[in-house]
Amino acid sequence: MIDNKLLTFITVAKVKNLTKSSELLNITQPAVSQHIKALENYYNKKLLYKNGKTMELTAEGEILLQYAEELNKISKKAFNEITNSSYKKRFKIGATLTLGGYVLPQLIGFYKPSHENIEIFLEVNNTINILNSLIRGELDLAIVEGPFNKNRFKYTKLKDDELILVFSPEHYFFDKSTVTIDEVLNGNLILREEGSGTRKVLENSLFEKGYSIASEDIYMEIGDINATISLVKSNVGYTIISKEAVKEDLNNHTLYTLPIKDMKILREFNFVYANNSPLDFITDFVLFCKNNIYK
Repeated sequence: MIDNKLLTFITVAKVKNLTKSSELLNITQPAVSQHIKALENYYNKKLLYKNGKTMELTAEGEILLQYAEELNKISKKAFNEITNSSYKKRFKIGATLTLGGYVLPQLIGFYKPSHENIEIFLEVNNTINILNSLIRGELDLAIVEGPFNKNRFKYTKLKDDELILVFSPEHYFFDKSTVTIDEVLNGNLILREEGSGTRKVLENSLFEKGYSIASEDIYMEIGDINATISLVKSNVGYTIISKEAVKEDLNNHTLYTLPIKDMKILREFNFVYANNSPLDFITDFVLFCKNNIYK
């Protein structure tokens, strides 16, 4: 259990007011002041100062807040694992948007009936944010669709994926048998936001062909896959997207695809984890996913 004085310090640092902090902590305002004073005496440094009606952190206070929040997070995690160990194990998986929206939910659905003692929480974000969460210890496992530093993490491949050009049947691409890279870059191209795995893979593939995506080449940037697909269906533009995300639309002929001349965009879906990740769960879950991905 984290020291109450540190909890008081965290609260004051966030709320910036002694009275409001005392109300939140259900202790008196003098008690709040005593906790802060005790910490300042212990470290022999000023941690907070008054700036008008608010309390602000000193440079030393900023450092202490960082470590105090980390201790609080570890304390809560330990409490949850200990108190729930007899009946439920909880794991948090981070997934990028394509995987979190179109691949992983079905696999988790297959996994749960035979693992009733395990609860899985899914966080969906772009590749950079997911990997940063993994670095900070906020995730037990990640699955990403873009390039990442393979020297920094442990990883194992789930499957290969392909990025394809898709458009509506009303688009003029519909009457073509193939399109060139120049045609793709010089039209109403809708792309994922910077930081996404899909965007990075596309940029790398174009770079290999001697092209780069300039801001003027992008008709629209969207951070949501469903919104992108809706815009393409409405013939607002076209996009380059994971085949996994549009399988049903291609089968139902609400979207169509064409090859891009001299360009095939392939990538990997990878499970990524850290040295201190829960290996028993990861080994079991990853093996299950590999065995069930094509069902």
